[in-house]
Amino acid sequence: MGKTVADLKVGESGIINGFQNSSLTLKLLEMGFLPGSKVKLNFKAPLGDPLSIRVSGYNVSIRLDEAAMILLQ
Repeated sequence: MGKTVADLKVGESGIINGFQNSSLTLKLLEMGFLPGSKVKLNFKAPLGDPLSIRVSGYNVSIRLDEAAMILLQ
């Protein structure tokens, strides 16, 4: 198992490689999490969930368990 968006520290970036869970794939694709896209972790909520991610030119908030399904290169 490789690095995921959930493993990023605030300010770190990565390139999306794929997804671990096929049931969430369509939802994540619709939100702009496309393979090959750069993602950056902007900040985490005080208790660690949700996360603010910069992807495809905009900021999106996702839950930690969803972020753990996005594989990075």
